[in-house]
Amino acid sequence: MPSFANTSKQILIVDDEHEIRNLVQRYLGREGFDVVGAGDGTAMHECLRVRQPDLVIMDIRLPGPDGLSLTRELRRNSQIPIIMLTSKKEIMDRVIGLESGADDYLAKPFDLRELLARVEALLRRSEEGRTTGTNNRGVLCFSNWELDIGRRELRDNAGNEATLSAAEFDLLKVLAENANQVLNRDFLLQVTRGRPTMPFDRTIDVRIGHLRRRLSNGVTDGKQLLKTVRGAGYMLASEVTYKDLAV
Repeated sequence: MPSFANTSKQILIVDDEHEIRNLVQRYLGREGFDVVGAGDGTAMHECLRVRQPDLVIMDIRLPGPDGLSLTRELRRNSQIPIIMLTSKKEIMDRVIGLESGADDYLAKPFDLRELLARVEALLRRSEEGRTTGTNNRGVLCFSNWELDIGRRELRDNAGNEATLSAAEFDLLKVLAENANQVLNRDFLLQVTRGRPTMPFDRTIDVRIGHLRRRLSNGVTDGKQLLKTVRGAGYMLASEVTYKDLAV
């Protein structure tokens, strides 16, 4: 797999612990990344005014607006990959972080090598998504929805866009490409995040729940569209047609 070292990818870490910010900045900086730190939401917004990072590492516990609020704010306007830093003991923090739009999470204290692996995996997925979008202008149509692969957008038949994180878009795309087939959690996590699931990992379950809410718009029932097959996995229960926009 290609490395992102020495490619000047920009990373923003938002954490009020000065020692952690410096540690991450030094470590990822040695790996070839351009890393800037912010201690709170105000500092984050100041950074965003002068640069557009390729990835954000967001601590959940911050003074002022917390990491969940800042993640929701970022997600309303961007698909930028976000890794949420959570407490090792607070499983609900991880669940809520994913529901807020984070793409991945890492519990404190964390191994810097694992952080690097998560960063590179997310950047790789984001890069692959942009490359696919350049070469494939198709749209996957199901129920009353259109999943635009090139623009990475989910729209209803009236043209209204439903906001998805990069990870949620990737998950829905895999399900749509394999419509009416049951896909298990391990497979879905592997193909959407590039890593195997861990015991009690609820990442896919949380994202499925988020997608169901997005797909429930009064015309379709998100729960019936994204079906749970007990003990097996999940399935997009719909006929899917492909519309090629490159023609």
